[in-house]
Amino acid sequence: MTEAIIGIMRMKEKTKSGFLGKCRILHGWLGIFVIPWVILIGTTGLYLNHGKVIGKTLFPEEFSEKDFGQHQPPAPITRDQARLLGESVWPADPIKKISEETYHGRRSFMIHKNSGTAILSIPTGHYYLKTRYKRRTYSPDGQLLNTKTYWGRVLKDIHRSGWLGGSLGTWIADAVSLAMVVFGITGAMMWSVPRFKRLRRRG
Repeated sequence: MTEAIIGIMRMKEKTKSGFLGKCRILHGWLGIFVIPWVILIGTTGLYLNHGKVIGKTLFPEEFSEKDFGQHQPPAPITRDQARLLGESVWPADPIKKISEETYHGRRSFMIHKNSGTAILSIPTGHYYLKTRYKRRTYSPDGQLLNTKTYWGRVLKDIHRSGWLGGSLGTWIADAVSLAMVVFGITGAMMWSVPRFKRLRRRG
């Protein structure tokens, strides 16, 4: 009886120190690292595939610009006013260019900077400060009317890079992808090797 117990213990020690034992240890630690990212990737991927439906449910659009047309500026909006607006926002960031385009159905001056874009509505005098992830809407007198978050872009960048912004590259997402590959391989080995050994014994 004692010899049998010793034999079982030796087999367990051999298993722990052998190839499958190392696979189990690696698989377990990778699981701790990978599972939160698997949930994150799955959640963001679901939103990206069904963004319209989920977005309307979780982030309903309540702000309306229908009354903007009732406001008439006391004097015509000029390119000089657009330049002054551009200089007042993100002041450390120089203006790259000023263009005239249609935004939300109204002709507008687009003041482009590295930090974002200031948009000045020519017919109404309202203006917007737009970055990659947010848009803030202001009245002509500078009152903040609305803040909108571009959740699609937020979740897309998290899904692709593992964090917001691209300044630090995609190394977290790359590390997670590599860990998921190794996690899958070690799981497959833990499942297949014992079964293959049993088939060999039967043969």
